[in-house]
This record gives sequence, structure tokens and C-alpha cells, in this order.
Amino acid sequence: MSDAYLPGLTVSEATIIRKVRRLPLKGDVLVERGMRVEPETVVARTFIPGRPHLVPVANLLNIEPAEVEEVMLKAVGDPVEEGEVIARYSAFFGLFRGQCQSPAAGTIEHISPVTGQVTIREPAVPVAVKAYISGVVTEILPREGVVVETPAALAQGIFGIGGEGCGRLRMAVKQPDEVLTARHIRDDDRGRILVGGALVTAEALRRAEEAGVTGLVCGGILDKDLHEYLGYEIGVAITGHEDIPLSLVVTEGFGKLPMAAKTFALFQKLEGQTASINGTTQIRAGVLRPEVVVSRPGIAAAETETVATGLEIGTRVRVIRTPWFGRLGVVSALPVQLQKIESEARVRVLEVTLDTGQRVTVPRANVEILAE
Repeated sequence: MSDAYLPGLTVSEATIIRKVRRLPLKGDVLVERGMRVEPETVVARTFIPGRPHLVPVANLLNIEPAEVEEVMLKAVGDPVEEGEVIARYSAFFGLFRGQCQSPAAGTIEHISPVTGQVTIREPAVPVAVKAYISGVVTEILPREGVVVETPAALAQGIFGIGGEGCGRLRMAVKQPDEVLTARHIRDDDRGRILVGGALVTAEALRRAEEAGVTGLVCGGILDKDLHEYLGYEIGVAITGHEDIPLSLVVTEGFGKLPMAAKTFALFQKLEGQTASINGTTQIRAGVLRPEVVVSRPGIAAAETETVATGLEIGTRVRVIRTPWFGRLGVVSALPVQLQKIESEARVRVLEVTLDTGQRVTVPRANVEILAE
């Protein structure tokens, strides 16, 4: 896969994070408004009905549907174990006999005199929703969930895998262009979130899993390494449900791409603090970015307020087309006149002063705004 970036990522030392924590079905909210919660705090709980099993008792025993209740050894509401006999039939002094066993553990939910079927429902599956971030419950959604809010540092990625987790941040490399390999992962990294540089290898992912690492953050990853680690090709429309024990957040894109200096410096500043990580990525309607969040309750709300703007002088951007692909800089001029480019098309352009000091002119469509 060729190197690729996606626009609109946020890297901020101070912003207000609001997370809606909602149950899949109505249930019980376990916290109150104003309560302080931690990432592992269970804020709401419900039960998802277990899988139903239809047992064709009438057909199996060769009797009429209306006779099923008479041969049942269990009544509606009774618990049953897998393999337990739930119905027994005997006729003509025992010459004709038969029995039915339960295909699963559960409860007798229904006995139908019309179809002759018995419904056995497996035990309900408990579902608990955790706070995910450290913060304060600012809103209660009756029987559904809560809203948790906190001032925090936020670093979004463009791609990730794995679900939610939390752990202390550790800088596993010293430079943003350094490759994160298996040798960087220590035996005492269990439960931690490790920050790498330009690339994470498949070997490092396997080593991280073996060590019990909660999450990894790096600039890039090779498509072949991702395939090798997962064992299958992954679609990038939506991720986060992979059957893996850790989360991965890629901040720059596919390929060997050094982590942006600002992002790397932010992680260095936050090292040792507890962070929340989520690799879930969705690039269709309702975009979801993978992220790393570090709650910072000491920051006043007023310090975090920002105003969304478009391109203007001083806006920090990244070039997303060759020949300056991946370069970072700030907008230094916004010419009003259309200008002709190599393709002979006349387009709106802007001038960017790159971090290297070089001043270049590029089409406005060839940059992405980096939210500060």
C-alpha cells in the first residue's frame, strides 16, 4: 500500500472532551450527575437476552402439538441444563417411547400447543459500559447512559485497530523517526500504552501482545505487517472490533512515516500519566477517529476554548500531495488570484512556509489543516 494521509486530525494539549457512554439496550445507570469517574468505572449496565433455541418436541416424539404440555418434565420458567431431558413420552405399555433433551443451558420460555415447539432461552448476557476517560458525569441519559466530560490532552490518529483501553504512557523510543521494534518492549510494560516513532513492526505487535501491553501509538505501519499480525486483510471503512488484546493508533498513515514533531513532543510531556486509547476508525458517514486522551483536570475550561476557522495566515497545515508530501508548515500567504499549475488548470493556491524554512506554493486542495 502506498503512503497515505487523511485530513482533519486534532493534536491538542488542552481541549474539552465529552464522551457519551450509552447502553445498547435500556438498563440501569449506576452513577449520578456530578460524580467523578475513572476509565474503569462502570457507569451503566444492562442484560442482552440470551440466544433462543426451538425444540420441535411434537415432531421428535411423534405426538400432537396439543399433547406437548402433558409430556413436559419442565414448566415455563424452569431452568434447564444442556443435555437435560425436558420431555418424555411413553405409549402402549412402553412399546413406544421417546425423550427430548435441552440443546443448551437456559430457561424454558414458551411451550406452544399450536406448533408443538418448546423455546429455551440461554442466560442473559450482562453488558457493562465503562466511563472510558477520567472525568465528571455532566448528564444522565435515563436508563441509557451518561455523558462524561473532562479537560484533556487529545491526539487523534488517522487509522487504528482494537477497542478501548487505558494505561500509563511510556515513550518506547527517543526520536519521532525511530522504528518501534520488539526490543523496545519490556517485560514490565503490561498494562501500558507505548509510544513509538515512524513505524511499528509485526514482530513488535506480537511482542506487545505477549507482554500484555494495552496499546501502541506510532507514526506509520506497513500494510503487510498489519496483515501479518491480524492474519487477514482488513477493511478500513470501520475498525475496532478485531479479536486482539491491544489497541493500535497510527498518527500519520500507511508507510514508514515519522510521527509529527508536535504529536511526539506532546506524548513526551504526558509520559507517565494515565491515558485512554481507542483504535476504532470509521471513515464513512459519522467519522470516528482513533485517539489517545489524557485527562487534565487542573486545566481551566476557559484555557481550552478554541474557535474553528478555515485557512488563514498562520494556520498550521500538512501538504498531502507530492512533491512536498507529508511536510508540515504554516500558511504564509493566501493569494486571491487563480494561478496555473503543472496540469494547466487554474486553481486557488496558498504559500506555505515549511518547518525546514523553505517557502512553497501549493494548491489549497493539497493541504490539510492541523487542528491545534
